[in-house]
Amino acid sequence: MGQCGITSSKTVLVFLNLIFWAAAGILCYIGAYVFITYDDYDHFFEDVYTLIPAIIIIAVGTLLFIIGLIGCCATIRESSCGLATFAAILLLVFLTECVVVVLGYIYRAKVENQVNHSIQKVYNEYNGTNTDAPSRAIDYVQRQLHCCGIHNYSDWRNTHWFKESKNNSVPVSCCQPSITNCTGTLTRPADLYQEGCEALVVKKLKEIMMYVIWAALTFASIQMLGMLCACVVLCRRSHDPAYELLVTTNSYA
Repeated sequence: MGQCGITSSKTVLVFLNLIFWAAAGILCYIGAYVFITYDDYDHFFEDVYTLIPAIIIIAVGTLLFIIGLIGCCATIRESSCGLATFAAILLLVFLTECVVVVLGYIYRAKVENQVNHSIQKVYNEYNGTNTDAPSRAIDYVQRQLHCCGIHNYSDWRNTHWFKESKNNSVPVSCCQPSITNCTGTLTRPADLYQEGCEALVVKKLKEIMMYVIWAALTFASIQMLGMLCACVVLCRRSHDPAYELLVTTNSYA
């Protein structure tokens, strides 16, 4: 019966190692997605420390690949030292992912204040040219999120670009795609997106941070199961003479 329990634990452990390899790719993908998305919205969010959870996620993903390799080798070779190392590294990664969850919630709470603080400045820097980074950022956000202005399209009236252009128009990135020949003129407000960008940018950034938090929580749970299985194999090996004899016999065979 003891041998059966060990075999079951080992089978689960090998399966978990395969999951760790898959998890490594998923975590690296999520981390890269956060980096790419942050690059699109970085003008609205000046705190670069927000990227710390994403950096940790990528590092954990890389480490998980190595952990899976160590775990598979240790399980197949019946190595007590390898399994102990495997369990210790899993514990370290588990604690790291707990830190990611905490940081994710902290930075998620900061998103709204950061966006509120910077968005007016970005809109004032708009000059309507593709060579200008703030202008590209605003046009991209307005097209992607289907929004116009900070709270609505009328906010453009207070920008330097609107006052200097003197054509009573907002950027064409405010135009709804279903409207043909839209020039952004305020004489036809129905052609424009009605919702402001500030709330949508905040929502988007909070969603991204939630991806990181849920990924960390999910894989932390899997790593906890991996630690438990490794500990079961180690404990039963040290307390089950029949299992120890079987390992020794197989080694000499």
